[in-house]
Amino acid sequence: MNIQLRIPSRSERSIMRRMMELYLHDFSEYEESDLDEHGEFGYGDLDYFWFEPTHAAFLVTVDDKLAGFVLVDNEVVIDGNERSICEFFVMRKYRRKGVGSVMAKDVFGRFPAKWEVRVVEKNTPAQAFWRGVIAEYTQGNFQEQQFHDDDWHGPIFHFDTGALT
Repeated sequence: MNIQLRIPSRSERSIMRRMMELYLHDFSEYEESDLDEHGEFGYGDLDYFWFEPTHAAFLVTVDDKLAGFVLVDNEVVIDGNERSICEFFVMRKYRRKGVGSVMAKDVFGRFPAKWEVRVVEKNTPAQAFWRGVIAEYTQGNFQEQQFHDDDWHGPIFHFDTGALT
């Protein structure tokens, strides 16, 4: 299985928008979100990920077939952290086959920084996924804490990939 992450071109923003709808559909189980009057979940302004230097988007392929995406930004909850996995999507077909693990580790390796990964409290499968991937990547050198304030409710994993090099 050939797993590749690449930066999508500006012309591929429509692909990302369509894939985002799949992600939001899956996520509606945890956030109880509904479709709008156009039959879409909608996701704010994805353009930030092409035009802001603090943001990054990656399309993921498996054997040259679209399989997911990762969005990275610098909007963190814990003071001192620098990078965050903003959104992370693996198509159901490719889940539990190591694709997500490769995606996460590739992104962490591209940005040596103090990271945080926030996981929705109800999304226990994602919590288990992130706990395992981060523990493996950092050789157990990470922290997990429950965080509850006006901006976030749920677990946050944080670690420093700059210290791993």
